[in-house]
Amino acid sequence: VQLHASGGGLVQAGDSLRLSCTAPLRTFSSSSVAWLRQAPGKEREPVAVISWTGAITYHADSVKGRFTISRDNAKKMVYLQMNSLKPEDTAKYFCAAQNLGGPTQFGYWGQGTELTVSS
Repeated sequence: VQLHASGGGLVQAGDSLRLSCTAPLRTFSSSSVAWLRQAPGKEREPVAVISWTGAITYHADSVKGRFTISRDNAKKMVYLQMNSLKPEDTAKYFCAAQNLGGPTQFGYWGQGTELTVSS
């Protein structure tokens, strides 16, 4: 089973964009889900995480106040609303589900979607 992320593209600084992730997991509604990103030459880093109920969220300091993670358990979808985009947000964004204990350790992954933010 693989997650599928979409919605990336080429935008300008200050623009908004929403990433979507389909997660056809039997256990989706009981799994935490996350968005992570990896910029060229850098390690993969967590961007945002949401608990299985959606009641608890975490956003990295670098995106806090600009990005918002949300989920729709009925549709098995996860979203990342990104506002006030900056060139440093340029990266490949991955959705992942079922945390295995570490900040980048998840049982299920999507293939990633590219985001480029021009200045």
